[in-house]
Amino acid sequence: MCGIVGVLGQHEVAPILVEALKRLEYRGYDSAGIATINDGKLDRRRAVGKLVNLSDLLVHEPLAGKSGIGHTRWATHGGPSVSNAHPHKAGPVAVVHNGIIENFRELRAELAENGVEFVTETDTETVALLTHHYLEQGMSPVDATTKTLSRLHGAFALAFLFDGEEDLMIAARKGSPLAVGYGDGEMYVGSDAIALSPMTNRIAYLEEGDRAVLTRNSIEVFDANGTLANREIKTISVNNTRIDKAGHKHFMAKEIAEQPGVIADALHHYLSQDGQITLPDPGIDFTKIERITMVACGTASYACLTAKYWFEQIARIPVEVDVASEFRYREPPIPSNTLALFVSQSGETADTLAALRYCDGKAAQIASVVNVPESSIARESDIAMPIHAGVEVGVASTKAFTCQLSVLFMLALKAGSDRGEITPEQLADHISALRGLPALITTALERDADMANTARKLASARDVLFLGRGAMFPLALEGALKLKEISYIHAEAYASGELKHGPIALVDEDVPVVVMAPRDTLFDKTVSNMQEVMARKGKVILISDAKGLAEAAEGVWDTIEMPAVADAVAPILYAIPAQLLAYHTAVAKGTDVDQPRNLAKSVTVE
Repeated sequence: MCGIVGVLGQHEVAPILVEALKRLEYRGYDSAGIATINDGKLDRRRAVGKLVNLSDLLVHEPLAGKSGIGHTRWATHGGPSVSNAHPHKAGPVAVVHNGIIENFRELRAELAENGVEFVTETDTETVALLTHHYLEQGMSPVDATTKTLSRLHGAFALAFLFDGEEDLMIAARKGSPLAVGYGDGEMYVGSDAIALSPMTNRIAYLEEGDRAVLTRNSIEVFDANGTLANREIKTISVNNTRIDKAGHKHFMAKEIAEQPGVIADALHHYLSQDGQITLPDPGIDFTKIERITMVACGTASYACLTAKYWFEQIARIPVEVDVASEFRYREPPIPSNTLALFVSQSGETADTLAALRYCDGKAAQIASVVNVPESSIARESDIAMPIHAGVEVGVASTKAFTCQLSVLFMLALKAGSDRGEITPEQLADHISALRGLPALITTALERDADMANTARKLASARDVLFLGRGAMFPLALEGALKLKEISYIHAEAYASGELKHGPIALVDEDVPVVVMAPRDTLFDKTVSNMQEVMARKGKVILISDAKGLAEAAEGVWDTIEMPAVADAVAPILYAIPAQLLAYHTAVAKGTDVDQPRNLAKSVTVE
């Protein structure tokens, strides 16, 4: 969600802050601002909307100074406005914040009793005013922030600047990610390594409860107990943080096109030359696992639903899938022979991280499938399995989803093999199908123009239904989600067999129905459900292979042909039309494909 950047530098910092904030746009935001110190005095500029509005403001009202903090805000408490935009300032202190201060109302009431007035609707202003309150009592900036942090309940990543302190910045994290960067006579703070990579490749990730005191020549990190606990400095790869569209109109288009390559990378990291699946240390002993609990949010939860079919059919392990925002509040019992498996692109998803912590000490082992190996979820797992998708900027997940599916499928194969539920010959067949996926996805991508033509028909619809059966049902859910996310068309997905149990009442001549139906063992049943739609004048878009289209395409509104593919890996291939239909529909409607309204890439607050 909100993006934070801070710089104690040797050069004018305003343009550096704005450039770093541009690298955090993918997180989602509705306002932005920066604050700098010049001649010992804090000043700030804030603007609603895109970063270009802040850039325009800085042209007319420039900010000087070599120390500064910046922020992109995704509104929580209080709507998007200049007064609610960060940085917030109270007397000699300026603050930027990602997260939610849950006890801000109690703190506001306490401050109000001391005559403090509020000018915004945000919880973050409370942090600035409370710090100012302690400064007025004679505390130093370090002591005032320490006292303030001890009063805060909730999740936060914070960065503070102070009047008269051009060589001091204080940062803290609890529940929201934050990193510090090391330069040559310069130091940095950022929500993630992507923001800091043009300035430094030496990064340390703050851990839960950490507080960091930065000067241009040092960073001291203190843990939740106040003990000095400097974190390991890691060298990041600049290639892994590169952000550009590579000639594509949108990041989403680029990331869709990258899928053959990144899936091949994922396979390379987990498959040996002789066809064996290798996991990172310490591995997973599937012979001792009797059930799997999988937890995720959004698109990642649909990857889990797909994997449920694989684990149960291939490895014969019962699987429970839950959305993270509901999981821990149910307080489900976790038998000791359970593998708790968490899936998250960012590795910082707040609900998923909270669910992981609920399972800690209950499950036999905690595993995660993540795209950011240094993320909180990865660090707090017993075993973390990177998906090797590279940086994903588009809010609507594409390549991360198919890489998640690929890694989860390999994990299911590993489980099935270790438990003796599949033969070596069956394992080899599945791995051969996996190795063939990048080429099949390339073939599917070559039909982009056909999918664009179909999408233009969808662009005028108000409601769209998606149908799938078996492992294609989660893909129908994903197709509906993608369409909703970026085109703002209402879309719903159903298991094909459930159609006659209620949803068929929605079907008429104005409702397109997208049917995802490779010519598999459930094809005939899916086609039967599709015929029920057509009998009620529904406009069917049939997505299938050549054999399936030859058998069932008569009378449909439109078709999309996919390459023939092994049944088990079909969900990975069929993610491509789900993505491209949504993408081209959004383009036809003229919506903001990469940064759709109201959405954030990384949801770091509940």
